[in-house]
Amino acid sequence: MPRANPFDIVPPAGLGRFRIIRRFQSFEFADASLDARDTDSPTLKHQILPGRLRAATVLFLLVTVVLFGRATWLQVVRGGAMRTSAEQNRVRQYTVPAPRGIIYDRNGHALVENVAEFQVGIIPADVPEGTEEQRSILHAVSEIIGTPVGDIERALSQVDETTTDAVPVREHVTYDEAIHLRVQLHDYPSVRVDAMPRRQYTGTVSLSPVLGYTGKLSSDEWAELKQSNAREYRFSDVIGKTGLESTYELQLRGQSERTSVEVNAQSREQKVVASDAAVPGQNLHTTLDLELQKVLAESLQSMVTSVRSTGGSAIAIDPRTGGVLALVSEPTFDSNDFVSGLNQQKYDALLTNPKRPLFFRAIAGEYPSGSTVKPIIAAAALDQGIITPYTTIQSTGGIRIDKWFFPDWQAGGHGSTNVAKAIAESVNTFFYTIGGGTETFDGLGIDRMTQYARAFGLGAPTGVDLPGERGGFLPSKTWKEETKNEPWYIGDTYHFAIGQGDLLVTPLQMALATSAIANGGTLYKPHLVQAMEAADGTRNEVLPEVLRNPVQNASAIATVREGMRQAVTSGSARRLQSLPSPAAGKTGTAQFGTENKTHAWFIGFAPYENPTIAIAVMVEGGGEGHAAALPVAEAGFRHWLTAQKTP
Repeated sequence: MPRANPFDIVPPAGLGRFRIIRRFQSFEFADASLDARDTDSPTLKHQILPGRLRAATVLFLLVTVVLFGRATWLQVVRGGAMRTSAEQNRVRQYTVPAPRGIIYDRNGHALVENVAEFQVGIIPADVPEGTEEQRSILHAVSEIIGTPVGDIERALSQVDETTTDAVPVREHVTYDEAIHLRVQLHDYPSVRVDAMPRRQYTGTVSLSPVLGYTGKLSSDEWAELKQSNAREYRFSDVIGKTGLESTYELQLRGQSERTSVEVNAQSREQKVVASDAAVPGQNLHTTLDLELQKVLAESLQSMVTSVRSTGGSAIAIDPRTGGVLALVSEPTFDSNDFVSGLNQQKYDALLTNPKRPLFFRAIAGEYPSGSTVKPIIAAAALDQGIITPYTTIQSTGGIRIDKWFFPDWQAGGHGSTNVAKAIAESVNTFFYTIGGGTETFDGLGIDRMTQYARAFGLGAPTGVDLPGERGGFLPSKTWKEETKNEPWYIGDTYHFAIGQGDLLVTPLQMALATSAIANGGTLYKPHLVQAMEAADGTRNEVLPEVLRNPVQNASAIATVREGMRQAVTSGSARRLQSLPSPAAGKTGTAQFGTENKTHAWFIGFAPYENPTIAIAVMVEGGGEGHAAALPVAEAGFRHWLTAQKTP
């Protein structure tokens, strides 16, 4: 019997006989019955070649690596984010802004308060993206709240579609409207109606540039906050835009209430998981005096109207501390218009108004100082020993240099003049001489005059706690050569000495310099906030900050003070003689433009012996200082001195 072939397999009857033949690492399957009985039919066979096997193996390994890598990425690298996302699908954190801090004047009068109102917002993460359902929801919400669907889509497009914070789509909703809308929007869990307190400014409209206003974040502000990792802010938040609201934004805003709520698959609230109570913002106690602010604002507004001026400014400072008592800029705007929703037409009217009501003249207006700079030049000359209190200079009507003539304001001059008389009567010849010198007298020169001007706070921002301050301008020889391509002439020095030419100052700078003269020679940093009070009553006082002492010789300031006192007793400020307490001052008339127009200036302080107030007033194009600026200051002095004497 032949030996059985191990590769022979006998199948069940009727299935034929198969023979497996191994040949060169390939397999051949043949039907024996076909081979034996039907030699005309082709052989049925499939071969798996070595190359194909290797390719299949490589493909299998690649797929395995990709799947393993993806699993590792999702579980290890993105695990935390995926878990957070899953948790957010179950738990939502809602934020309610904390009550914003209140701003008070120095006597405890509230200048702003928080008024309850609501806003409608949509949670992008709960709105189906790019579907017919999304369009249906937005159109339905649009009809209910009265906001165009295009505005809603634009609002949502500014944030990521996975955002769980409500994006405002309608603001300034009243309490009654909020109740009505909540009922109508019940079937739309992606829409929320939340409380959003609004600021209401209650003091006086003249404080609008000082207090500023709040407004919702712009796209640029939101992007900047995200870049700085300011996690306390949401896209729907409001922030201080200008004024003290902006400077003290972090102190005023407090810490928001955060509530974690469990939601179901339809984003409907199920239960509160956790809640952190809000921490109210800090209250600001300012140095401002509300009643003095009102008096100066009313007086300035009346004067601006009567002389047909384009505007002006009035500032009062406590010379003992640098605290700002009043800060008036005329014309002005109403902060309440901005927080309650200023329409485009009204905003355009403010922007195009030729009198520029949005321009904060008190701290950003830059003007030639006129004669109000003369006390500073006198103090510099006394401190440098250029003159003494007894030095006299003959005023005959002006100084002639070659073909140029530099006049006194009084024809024929003022006669023999010492420094006190020069300040009291504003004698130009005296200041031409001590500033620029003559053939027989060595003056300060432009460099030393500039040095002292800077020491008194001119030529740079004062550092007041308000945004938008400008620094004025102090010209120099180098600047003129580089800018105007002209040499510096003696006439430029003379003009500087009397506050003309290219010299520019702000009203705040002149008020600050006046306060330094009033207190005997100490320049304080001006400030508006004197204390910050936390919700628990903790009070953080803001201490006065001394910047410098502009002069080293105390008698120099005393002589200048005497000259400003004589301006009241016998000079251009005699109008102040009727005040309840002795005062000192200096008027100024500053030419500008090419039409011989002048700005009206006044600086002064009171009481003379122990000053508690320094005032600077400027009326644009107001004419003579004694006629337009002095009456405004008089009203402020009279109110202040009377109030101080009242028990």
